Formats: sequence, C-alpha cells, structure tokens
Amino acid sequence: MALRQRVSITVLALLAVAAAAAAPGLTWRWLTGSLWLCFLLVVGFKAMACLAPATAIAPLPNRPRRLPGYTVVVALKDEAPVVAQLIRRLARLQYPSSRLTGFLVVEPDDKATVNEILKQKRPAWLHMVVAPPGEPTTKPRALNVALNLAQPGLLTVYDAEDEPHPEQLLEAAARFAAAGPELACLQAPLRIRTLGRRPTWLERQFALEYAALFDVVLPALARLGFPLPLGGTSNHFRVDVLKAVGGWDPWNVTEDADLGFRLARNGYRIGVLSRATRESPPPNIRSWIPQRTRWLKGFMQTLSVHLRRPQDLNWRGLASLFLTLGAAVASACLQGWVLAWLTASALVHAFNQTLPPIAWQDSALVMIGWSVAAWTCAVGARRAEAPFRLGDVLSAPIYWSLTTLAQGQAVWRLIRQPYYWDKTPHLPDIVVGRTARRVLRNHASLPTLPSSPIRTLGPWKFSISKTTPTSARAPSSATAPKTSRACERPDA
Repeated sequence: MALRQRVSITVLALLAVAAAAAAPGLTWRWLTGSLWLCFLLVVGFKAMACLAPATAIAPLPNRPRRLPGYTVVVALKDEAPVVAQLIRRLARLQYPSSRLTGFLVVEPDDKATVNEILKQKRPAWLHMVVAPPGEPTTKPRALNVALNLAQPGLLTVYDAEDEPHPEQLLEAAARFAAAGPELACLQAPLRIRTLGRRPTWLERQFALEYAALFDVVLPALARLGFPLPLGGTSNHFRVDVLKAVGGWDPWNVTEDADLGFRLARNGYRIGVLSRATRESPPPNIRSWIPQRTRWLKGFMQTLSVHLRRPQDLNWRGLASLFLTLGAAVASACLQGWVLAWLTASALVHAFNQTLPPIAWQDSALVMIGWSVAAWTCAVGARRAEAPFRLGDVLSAPIYWSLTTLAQGQAVWRLIRQPYYWDKTPHLPDIVVGRTARRVLRNHASLPTLPSSPIRTLGPWKFSISKTTPTSARAPSSATAPKTSRACERPDA
C-alpha cells in the first residue's frame, strides 16, 4: 500500500471517529444509508446478470487453414501426486502438435515433482522448465519464467488439477481470429466436480459459488464491456499483449484478478469462452480457509494497486472493481457478523416471546440480498449442470459466513505476510470401480469430456512461422531459462 493511501485511510478514519463523537445519530444514518445504496447496486447487478442469456457453445470452423502458435503453461509446486493425471489431460487437447508448446514450470527445490515429470511419458510438445532460484516463490513468478520462452501467438494457463475441454484451444483461436486486436484475453468457465463419490456440503457450496461467478457474473460483465477479474486458470492471451503489459505481478497473490484490470487500464478487452475447464474443490475446511484467505488478501492488494490511479480505469473499470473485488471483501467482512447478530437476536427475543426491534427496511434488504444471491447460484447451477438442492440454498448463509473467518486472517496476513502464498494441496481424482472388489483407479485415464469430431492431426498442413525463435522449444529434460522476468518488490 502506497504512503499516500495510508495517509488517506488514516485521515478518513480520524474524520469518521470525530463525526461519530460529534453527531452519532447522523453519522450512523449516513453510514447505513451508504451501505444500503452500495448493497442495492450489487444486488441489482446480480439480478440483471441472472436475466441475461447464457453463453451458447460456439461452433468451430470445419477446416481452418492456419492456426497460430499456442503455448500451454502450468506452474507446479509440490504437485507430484497429480503429475500423471495432468499430463494425460493435456495430451487430450485438440490442437496441431506442430503449433503447440507446453511448459511445466517447477521450483528448483521441488525434487519430487521434477522426478515425477521425468518418469512420465509426455507429448513431444510438452517440456519441463525449472525456474531459476529467486524471490518470491509464487505462481505468477513461475508464469513469467514461461512467458519469456513463449512462442509468438497465443498462450494459456492451467492449474495442476485442471481438466480442460479438449476443444478449448480451438475455440479460443477462432475467437481471437474473428476479433480485433483490442481483445487481449478470453476466460473459460471453471466448473467444480467431484469424481467417484458424493460431494460434501462444503464442496457443493463451492461448486455453486463457482457456477454463479463463471456462468452468470463474468459473462454479464463481458457482455457489458466491463473488465473481468480473471480466474487463476484457463485464461487465454495474446502473447504480444501479455508481454506489453508486463506479464503477471509476482508479488500479488491473486495475480489473475490484477492482470484483468491491468489489461483494461491499457485499453484492452476481455471476453469469455463457452467450453469449460473442470477442477476439484478444496476437500475440507482446512484446505478451504487458507485458499480463501489468499484470495481475499489478493483482492485487497489488487484494490490497493488499482485505486492509486483510479482515473486510468474509467467508470466501467471502477464499477467492475467495486462490483467484484470490492463486494467480495465487503461481504466477507459483514456476512459472519450479520448472521451471528440475526441469530442471537432471534434467540433472545424468542426466549422472551417478543419481536426483535429490526426496521422493516433492514430486514427486507437482507432477505432480498440473500434471495438474489441464491437465485444467482440457481441460475449458475443450471447452466453449469451442478447439483442444486433446497437444503444447500437454506444453508448457504452459513457458507457465506465462513468467509468472515478467512477475511480476518487475510487482514492479518496482509499486514504481517503480504506476499506469502497459501498453497492449496491437490490429490488425483479417483473413481470407485463398479466391481465387487471396489477397485480404485485414476479417473484421468477415462474420457470424461466429449471428443471433437474435428481431427486436428490428420489432413491439416501447417507451417511454422520463420519468426518463431528456436529457443521457444526447451529440451525435454529439466532446463533453467537463460532469462527471467525481473521481480522487483512493490513500493511499501
């Protein structure tokens, strides 16, 4: 956080304390009125997003004559258990192998992941790159290492647990070819699924949350021409634009959200794809809390960075910033306390057989807000084909209140460990075999996504551009790049 921002926050806090001491009633009415207005704006936007049409599956051209070079990047840290699954899923991507380059970027001290990659049989286009030692040891820094090696054309980022749709690259290439140069990035929808077992309550709530975001909110923002806070995976970029804006911020723990608004700041546009990437949810609360803590800490970092010069974002950028990241942080600050206060008030007055002294407009606002949030989840679940149960709807406020625990930890981490990366552990997906012995087998070997009727490796003929540097293809063994993006620490 810049010194000017710290001074501004301190001055505003002092003014708020002075106003509360001088005129507590007026200050309280002004504060609640402001919160009312902001809350109504967010609720109104979500209601409008629910009414917008769903993103239809985009048809693919039958026989494209030429496809651009495509770089696939996966940053790996302590991901040895899922390496085999990941490689099999990447091998199913339908794109001419002569135009593909893939990098599995690992940290130099992660010997288990390095050894596991070397043991696996990989496509000829998929290489391992060992990032040079340095700080910070974060995912965006590893992505920048791969960006230096990327061939001209397009680039996408996946996570270790991802199962991208085989046709996703083809759809993105077609969309970029049909659009103008102002389209810099395409975000594929992310959908949560569990394999081989029934999802837990926490996993179902996480799936509904993802469905609301990636199948309702982000498509509505893209349709309005607003910037998007990108997801951490399945982003497709123009390589030249990505390098022009400086790549990923290695010190931001939600580098994806930051990059989405940085592209908008530089005049570029972001769209959405129709072919999804499926991934696994955090299996328990012990994994969910650190992940959500990192997200909220990164959201606060991104808000701090982009509010230094808000005029560069124009009104669309500012509106999207507050409707997404700002609303997420504010909601996390309030949800737990609101639910606790409502519950305690209801119990006390039920015991005394009296009615709680809550203004009707406040009660209406809370109920409308929760109802629209549940509606957004329902619409997203229908589009993402995720399970949606009445019990999950009624218990959703409990899930939303858990974010208050993560928010408190995020504030503490932002002060004490602003650049610490809370790593989410991943395990391979398994499915229970339909035999008496209940054999467990790796689900990554099964064709869980439909194959394309288009053959990408058959009669097509492609020529590699002479401007493609030969250094873009690393050898199949572990290699440290000769260059890496300088990682300068942001201003304190």
